[in-house]
Amino acid sequence: MEYLIETRNLTKQYGKSIVVNDVSIHVPKGKIYALLGRNGAGKTTLMKMILKLIRATSGEIYLFGAMCGKINRNIYRQIGSIIETPGFYENLTAFENLSLLMRLRGHEKKEDLIRALEMVGLHNEHKKPFSDYSLGMKQRLGIAAALMHEPKLLVLDEPINGLDPIGITEIRTLLTSLCRDKGTTILISSHVLSEIEQIADIIGVMHEGYLIEEIKMEELRKCRRKYIEFEVSDTTKALEILWESYGIKDCQVRSSTLKVFDTTYSCGVINKVLVENGLMVTSLNENKENLEEYFAELIGGGGVA
Repeated sequence: MEYLIETRNLTKQYGKSIVVNDVSIHVPKGKIYALLGRNGAGKTTLMKMILKLIRATSGEIYLFGAMCGKINRNIYRQIGSIIETPGFYENLTAFENLSLLMRLRGHEKKEDLIRALEMVGLHNEHKKPFSDYSLGMKQRLGIAAALMHEPKLLVLDEPINGLDPIGITEIRTLLTSLCRDKGTTILISSHVLSEIEQIADIIGVMHEGYLIEEIKMEELRKCRRKYIEFEVSDTTKALEILWESYGIKDCQVRSSTLKVFDTTYSCGVINKVLVENGLMVTSLNENKENLEEYFAELIGGGGVA
């Protein structure tokens, strides 16, 4: 398989603190690879090393099949990126900011600039100074800056941060289209796991500097556990009943919700025994773990910060 990004035992250390620890990721050409992890897991540091914004302590980085130390500047011209909050001149408009950035890159096609603004929905706001932009609009402009030279690889750190639900949907559609229709490879980090679940081909889960999982979404969908979810009047009593009646103990409790992962018995059978023992069951559903639940279980609870 051809990888556009590959790291081998990549490590970044500041003094005695190891921020990225022996990480090896594999981002296939033409796919969307999502990095997940709590704040401080090492995702942004990993992306900065890949883009040569900071120097790795040890390990190797390969881009487009070539080792980073042997890459010429033309390789980096094929990459678009957003790392942390996009920075632009406050007193300039979107058009002026992108025009300046385009000239610095040695790229002077006005139509590409306009196209990028249209892609992120800012073509009607291009005369407004950057200082008057909302957080979501600033994120959109950052994405436009990353896209306007039509890169083959996008590295996006929290690109939907600050966007409203409509904006999130539009950016999701845009990224999916870039990957599926134009073959753009995308490395993305995000806290919005429901969105990642809809667009990612592969996820890499980082925790305390380590890469603890790298798995294709199609494989993840197969291995996520099924469960029956009950809303009951007394979860403590429900647990006792299930253990005494059927030996069921693989359960999770949250408030008045009981999740039963032991699916040996049907929801009808479990519902019947709970009701017969005096409990009120107000709802029941058969479900499968979503990405957020899988993630929380993988890193020991807590989800994404």
